[in-house]
Amino acid sequence: MEPRIHWVYYFGRVLIRILAAPFFWWVTRGRENLPKERPVIVACNHLHIADPPVMAAAIPLKCVLMAKEELWDNWWSRYWVENFGSFPVKRDTFDRKVIHMAEAWFKQGVSLIMFPEGARSKTSGMNQASPGAALLALRNNIPVVPVGITGTQYIRNLKWAFFHHPKIIITIGKPIYPPDCHGSPTKEQRNQFCDEIMYKIAELLPPEYRGIYGKKQG
Repeated sequence: MEPRIHWVYYFGRVLIRILAAPFFWWVTRGRENLPKERPVIVACNHLHIADPPVMAAAIPLKCVLMAKEELWDNWWSRYWVENFGSFPVKRDTFDRKVIHMAEAWFKQGVSLIMFPEGARSKTSGMNQASPGAALLALRNNIPVVPVGITGTQYIRNLKWAFFHHPKIIITIGKPIYPPDCHGSPTKEQRNQFCDEIMYKIAELLPPEYRGIYGKKQG
């Protein structure tokens, strides 16, 4: 059975924009860099639990997200997260079920939002990424759009956000096209492309956010 976009997805994107207004505001730069003719992998740094819904509402593409499997433990969160267009992935793993689910969405022309670091940064600086996004891109010849997000780390709670109204900036970079590996990337190709993605994300961020990707390759 092919995956489908649920009404919760469309409702949720509008609701996020409405509910965000009293607590914070965001600006999205570089929308012109998003390819319109094919699905992409949107790869972003990760600062806060608010990043996935903010990204889903800010990126003007039909997208689904990968989310930690713990969100499926409770039926209430599972209903909203799953129907918002997310599917579960275990931390530090990337099994065939996840790969096949992502590829099923690609076949329907739906893009995928990923946070390659796998977990939120405790320092706001970028951490070592897992090669899942690179693997999917190489297997399916899917371009990766690097995105840098800043400001969400300041959201302590809703009360604080209401009075301080932090500014969130989302910067969309130009797509990165994977080298042709005929759908069977080697470990070296996967790791090299992963690094390329992360350095491109780092270039979109102020220096204090770049973490281990602050120094350019080579």
